[in-house]
Amino acid sequence: MLEAYRQHVAERAEQGVVPKPLNAEQVAGLIELLKNPPAGEEEFILDLISNRVPPGVDEAAYVKAGFLTALARGEASSPLIDREHAVTLLGTMVGGYNIATLVELLDDDKLGALAADQLCHTLLMFDAFHDVDARAKAGNANAKRVLDSWANAEWFTSRKEIPTVITVTVFKVPGETNTDDLSPAQDAWSRPDIPLHAKAMYKNPRDGVTDAEQQIAELKKKGYPVAMVGDVMGTGSSRKSATNSVLWYIGDDIPHVPNKRAGGICIGGKIAPIFFNTMEDAGALPFECDVDSLNTGDVIDIHVYDGRVTRHDSDELLAEFELKTEVLLDEVRAGGRIPLIIGRGLTQRARESLGLPHSDVFRVPVSGEESSKGYTLAQKIVGRACGVAGVRPGTYCEPKMTTVGSQDTTGPMTR
Repeated sequence: MLEAYRQHVAERAEQGVVPKPLNAEQVAGLIELLKNPPAGEEEFILDLISNRVPPGVDEAAYVKAGFLTALARGEASSPLIDREHAVTLLGTMVGGYNIATLVELLDDDKLGALAADQLCHTLLMFDAFHDVDARAKAGNANAKRVLDSWANAEWFTSRKEIPTVITVTVFKVPGETNTDDLSPAQDAWSRPDIPLHAKAMYKNPRDGVTDAEQQIAELKKKGYPVAMVGDVMGTGSSRKSATNSVLWYIGDDIPHVPNKRAGGICIGGKIAPIFFNTMEDAGALPFECDVDSLNTGDVIDIHVYDGRVTRHDSDELLAEFELKTEVLLDEVRAGGRIPLIIGRGLTQRARESLGLPHSDVFRVPVSGEESSKGYTLAQKIVGRACGVAGVRPGTYCEPKMTTVGSQDTTGPMTR
């Protein structure tokens, strides 16, 4: 398995990209090596199982979770992973196949407290919430600690607040950037493979862009994160792959999640709404301002709470901005709009179970403009999903969805 994997790593290196995440077959082979590690390979194979397996409900995650569960229960053994380490690794798998085991281990005299530690920062609980809640009400101290942690939003407050000033280096693309510039249709076949697909971003040279990947790499040598800046950003069809490509170059690695990045900063004179939203979902900080005074290579200070952009270590004002909503600050801190929505819901469920009022930890969305006029059909449809008569423009809302559909044929991209 290792020889074939190293050959794959070498082949990908020739393409200038990192290796693909491990698939289910590779994880199965890796497990056999973990049971009886080859001499000198211990650190390497431990890193593979820890960091190169997709989390969630991927087939490879199923195989990984099954092995770690067996280790935690004492049904299997590895000289590299003891029971405690197995529980910790289960806690890095975000959600899906790891949840049932972690909830079950809350009853374990030796591992219960450690399992609780993992669940305290796990958001994708869904129906398993009821299993934790039931244990807490039955007197399980570990489950009660998890419920209290969720109620206190420790999953959120334990994350760093956005600093007052963020220093970045500008990579500016003049004119209009549409999603086909970032994720070309003719390269759709590679969209699930984010690092490879990202190489197609701005594949056609244009004003200010000769080789985006190389240019951004050079700008990073200044020692600051790179911000994507454009006159108009993200027009055209809605493509999550466009955001994936941008964030591969300007985002941050996600611990234990291979080949995917989050965060980053995108500044546009105008940013198309759907592109703005997909950046929000990924934990980026997008905002609009006058970008005429921003040029590639400039080092700037973004005064997040004051809405100012100045030249680095200078009072020279380059632009002013206003965030679309103050909630955006919570979204960035939470790691994205989706984690924030799910996490707030989890916190509210825990507080309801404990008989507590709404949490005051999160920023409250501003309501839309009041009007005495009736609602359009679209406003009524969204309103019905929110349990109200209608939703006005500018109103923050979270419709209840029973079905999610997609016309996209590159399904793995949306995981």
